[in-house]
Amino acid sequence: MKCVFVTVGTTSFDDLIACVSAHDTLQVIKSLGYNRLVLQIGRGKVVPEPFSTESFTLDVYRYKDSLKEDLQKADLVISHAGAGSCLETLEKRKPLVVVINEKLMNNHQLELAKQLHKDGHLFYCTCRGRS
Repeated sequence: MKCVFVTVGTTSFDDLIACVSAHDTLQVIKSLGYNRLVLQIGRGKVVPEPFSTESFTLDVYRYKDSLKEDLQKADLVISHAGAGSCLETLEKRKPLVVVINEKLMNNHQLELAKQLHKDGHLFYCTCRGRS
């Protein structure tokens, strides 16, 4: 089973969760050969309805003590730009797309994502499009 894991850490990032769980995005994920999407939504107000069909499963949860198992099972990780989430994913050598939360003030996350992209570790974007 090919799996995409999305994490927002302990924060809330409703734009990311809404974007990745939108019908059109789910169709793209399926067309790329993935059949499972796991959303770790943190404190967010957007709570997609989990579902399972013959060909696709959407799982949703707020927190776990450790993301280790989800990262291990993931074929692709989509994450907020928190340093812990980025580094833990890269340590597992998983492909990583970082989504910048443009609503944060003094956005140190953008600086981290730009540097890790420059060093060849990840791709980054916003909920509006690629950077």
